[in-house]
Amino acid sequence: MLEAKGITLHYGQSQILHGIDLIAEPGKVTCVMGNNGVGKTSLLKVLSGSHPRSGGSLVLDGEELGRVTPQMLATKGVGYVPQGRMIFPLLTVRENLETGLSVLPAGERRIPEEIFDHFPVLGEMSHRRGGDLSGGQQQQLAIARALIMRPKVLLLDEPTEGIQPNIIQQIGRVIRGLREQGNMAIVLVEQFFDFAYDLGDRFLMLERGQAVVSGTRDEVPREVLKARLAGLGAAA
Repeated sequence: MLEAKGITLHYGQSQILHGIDLIAEPGKVTCVMGNNGVGKTSLLKVLSGSHPRSGGSLVLDGEELGRVTPQMLATKGVGYVPQGRMIFPLLTVRENLETGLSVLPAGERRIPEEIFDHFPVLGEMSHRRGGDLSGGQQQQLAIARALIMRPKVLLLDEPTEGIQPNIIQQIGRVIRGLREQGNMAIVLVEQFFDFAYDLGDRFLMLERGQAVVSGTRDEVPREVLKARLAGLGAAA
């Protein structure tokens, strides 16, 4: 389990996050929602170690984490799929996937066949360069690369952005399947309301870097959450 308590973040003199609490439990999806520019991506960058937090604490499986780098968190089991995918365009699909193996012990550095069960197109295009793939295929590659690290916590930043509907459905099926396995905590930043709500077990809504709604599916009814998002001007 990953637990964030009182997370604050500054960029220079500007405060971006104000005391954010978040819980990500195995077998559950925590959805972070809100309008553009409210701090969702910044929160994921803190959770992934990409941006050092100004204050607050991170606890992973009972261990309180100090100042950590993305590499350190990856070895501890935090997988991160950033907004924009960030694949290597000149490497082949297989080579892109193999970059995720570096955080594993030497004896476990192999691409599991289930990766291609999740995303068959990657097997079919394993020798093509990443830059030659469509946006939806690149998104599948980015998620697959994170899964190769066998994460305890998977952080997904806007996985449906700019993706065609059939790929969105496939990504949803993969997330649902990972949740049902019960051993991975998933944090999903998402603007597509129906996609997020249908997958979510817990919800956190941000406005201007502050949490304005937080709770489980039972505590935050769909109508309440959607109305609050509409009130913030977010796309629903």
